[in-house]
Amino acid sequence: MPAENSMQYFYEIYEAMPRQGPGDSASTRQALSHLPALTREHRILDIGCGSGAQTVDLARATEAQIVAIDNHPPFIARLVERVSELGLEERVAAQVGDMCDLRFSDGSFDALWSEGAIYFIGFAQGLAAWRRLLAPGGHLVVSELCWLRDDPAVEIVDFFEAEGADVGDLAARQKAVAASGYELVCDFVLPAFGWWENYYLPLGECLARFRSAHAGEPEALGVADRSQHEIDMYKKHADSFGYVFFVMRRD
Repeated sequence: MPAENSMQYFYEIYEAMPRQGPGDSASTRQALSHLPALTREHRILDIGCGSGAQTVDLARATEAQIVAIDNHPPFIARLVERVSELGLEERVAAQVGDMCDLRFSDGSFDALWSEGAIYFIGFAQGLAAWRRLLAPGGHLVVSELCWLRDDPAVEIVDFFEAEGADVGDLAARQKAVAASGYELVCDFVLPAFGWWENYYLPLGECLARFRSAHAGEPEALGVADRSQHEIDMYKKHADSFGYVFFVMRRD
């Protein structure tokens, strides 16, 4: 399958999603509760924001100025529309950008936020590369895939290896935090609600519509099958892996 066709179909599916990855508003607020109050004098950078579900949560829960970036223009267009509907244009700026090439000055932000997106650059790599953007004493909050048990089934280990996914154990992630020059304020596991009700149920609905629209198109249906396989793996092995929120403070 040509890579461009695969990505075209992938985006067709995920552009229709309310979230492009697991998450929930309560967990965003829980992580935020471990930061000092963010006023209009503070700045947040939301890295890999997708269509901005958590961006809106941050804007509603703080008075901070927020810059949200993602490399896919349609996601940014959706967020810009949502920001306008909510009357948040004065505090939220959404723009197309590359998390691997963040062109902001050192110390530009009081908080960096990235839910489910540091995966694309790598956990340790992201922690190291993004640290310069934080003002001294600033906070970095990310959610990232972790094993939730010491003995995950071979099937789910093989699945993630085939996907090229780095699923680390919690202790290894905590060591990476310290090695990158952060103090770990807290960590906690994203609840199942954030995976199932907020992500996989909507994904299943999108896949059904997608299959109907692309019936008889093997390339498109192959992309849908891959996403369905991910859902099936979660159903079988939800106790083995999940997202862990890490709230960190730059020293």
